[in-house]
Amino acid sequence: NYILFIPLGHGQVINYRPSRTSDPYVKFKVAGKEVFRSKTIHKNLNPVWDERVSLLVETLKDPLYVKVFDYDFGLQDDFMGSAYLHLESLEHQRTLDVTLDLKDPQYPENNLGSLELAVTLSPKEGDVRDATMLLRRNWKRSSKYQSMRLSDVHRKAQLWRGIVSISLIEGRSLQPMDANGLSDPYVKFRMGHQKYKSKTISKTLNPQWREQFDFHMYDEQGGYVDITVWDKDAGKKDDFMGRCTINLSHLSKEHTHKLDLPLEEGEGVLVLLVTLTASAAVSISDLSVNMLDDPQERHQIMQRYSLWRSFNNLKDVGVVQVKVIRAEGLMAADVTGKSDPFCVVELSNDRLQTHTVYKNLNPEWNKVFTFNVKDIHSVLEVTVYDEDRDRSADFLGKVAIPLLNIQNGERKAYALKSKELTGPTKGVIFLEIDVIFNAVKAGLGTLIPIEQKYIEEEPRVSKQMLLQNFNRVRRCIMFLINTGCYINSCFEWDSPQRSICAFVLFVIVVWNFELYMIPLALLLPLAWNYILIASGKDTRQDVVTVEDLLEDEDEDFDKDDKDSERKGFMNKLYAIQDVCISVQNALDEVASYGERIKNTFNWTVPFLSWLAIVAFGGATIIIYFIPLRYIVLAWGVNKFTKKLRDPYIIDNNELLDFLSRVPSDVQVVGELSTFISASSFISF
Repeated sequence: NYILFIPLGHGQVINYRPSRTSDPYVKFKVAGKEVFRSKTIHKNLNPVWDERVSLLVETLKDPLYVKVFDYDFGLQDDFMGSAYLHLESLEHQRTLDVTLDLKDPQYPENNLGSLELAVTLSPKEGDVRDATMLLRRNWKRSSKYQSMRLSDVHRKAQLWRGIVSISLIEGRSLQPMDANGLSDPYVKFRMGHQKYKSKTISKTLNPQWREQFDFHMYDEQGGYVDITVWDKDAGKKDDFMGRCTINLSHLSKEHTHKLDLPLEEGEGVLVLLVTLTASAAVSISDLSVNMLDDPQERHQIMQRYSLWRSFNNLKDVGVVQVKVIRAEGLMAADVTGKSDPFCVVELSNDRLQTHTVYKNLNPEWNKVFTFNVKDIHSVLEVTVYDEDRDRSADFLGKVAIPLLNIQNGERKAYALKSKELTGPTKGVIFLEIDVIFNAVKAGLGTLIPIEQKYIEEEPRVSKQMLLQNFNRVRRCIMFLINTGCYINSCFEWDSPQRSICAFVLFVIVVWNFELYMIPLALLLPLAWNYILIASGKDTRQDVVTVEDLLEDEDEDFDKDDKDSERKGFMNKLYAIQDVCISVQNALDEVASYGERIKNTFNWTVPFLSWLAIVAFGGATIIIYFIPLRYIVLAWGVNKFTKKLRDPYIIDNNELLDFLSRVPSDVQVVGELSTFISASSFISF
């Protein structure tokens, strides 16, 4: 047996994204077992750890495997390089300065930087327990320091100082990667831990994306945005097509910059529009200090979002204040029977968190978070994690609360649920939420594209998800079939009374038909369902049926993961996986839009149903007073001249953007189950 004494010095991370910053940490492995993890050095490509560790090794035949990672809170940490230290080459009782060159096994030709160590190998002297106790003391000391450092850094560094809005317009003369002389390009963006991925444009070297992405800017100096272009290949690894970088410190704020960026290590140019704006009002404070409890500040905010200011800064829809009070009865995530819980509050891509309460299953945070609302249809997500230094944070529970379902000023206990919100977990969390918004801005915001979420996980094939989406589509199709059978029964005179009524109605409508009757007819089911709901007869679908489809989803996900790890996938199966994912997503999209149309008329979200009434009523009046030919002419002129008036406009469909805000039945299940769980507890 030997004792390996390693003072971990500093590293130089070259990386093949030279302008980005990283949060590197180091792992040591011996014989496949992790034996040490260093502290994380934040925002540094030349980190200095200055840590010391003593390792007890049984044989010198097993090399020390050193891996460097970039810490990403809430996401999977990025691999930054690895190296082997062969212990047989070390001299006994002599300190040796070692420089390890970091490599990526998949790209061995790339230089990813270096790591400097001072290694001393000594034969074991004394009892093994002495060395083990020494190792444990070093480990605990490092662990305690790391946990305190991470909590402190997250508290201080999570407020952003501005917004970087990037419009990906087009690519020009990109490199052909496929046998047909074309490519299927898509673009990845990264700024710190924030990641986006564009859609794939098939079979072209001059793709037109017209997509927009927003990043939070934490560094007052601006920082960098790393951009890579890839060619999508089914059945094998996607091909790299080039990269470029945006140095935000060179761009002036409150101004839109048109950038033509040539691709390095590839061919062609990317055309972008980049705008830097000042940060929206986000804040973290203690429970005793919050703006909405001050009558004067509350009055100013109410005036700011009054109807008289409906057309001032249309993107500033409202403000939401979240008081995270405490949690009770949390799950024990540590072997000691305790947890180290902290709470993360998310609204779209805005993300803030509390401090960590150590060794407690009933933590009290008493923090107040304030967000600006850009989309009133966003869902506020509150997630509780267990802090763990030697691996990523453990999930303890989550609640999802649509902003439109919030009752201002009520302190409620929400039952924590699973990641997919399909079933309960252990514990409750006490929240008090206030939302103030401008209804006109919120209504106009419904007709613009919804904000994309950061890239998190790649979609995976799930038999349960495939079956669920199939059943959802089947229900929509069966509704159409049943409607057609009902109409056909009128033609077949199965019921003479019904057929006579249908015939008289048909003659009257056809004889007196005017185009304004179409939106007027769409108003009728909205009004009828509203009357039924107001009278206590809720016509909305019972969520129990849908919930039955989802109750075993978590279990099936675990089974799918285990099967994948056990069997593995051959290269030829990647194509099948892509097809399955496409079918799964297509079924989900078709089912979601069918359910959203139904839920619009069912008053599932009253705000949207009222908005539909306003739209249908306005359409009725416009079509009644203005001849159809003029309306069609105006529409055609607008469509034909849109590109001429603004060559870089991002196309969108207002109707689809409206429907994207209406929850599908699956979303209703999660939202209503959260609401039901909350109402089952007594507010305090």
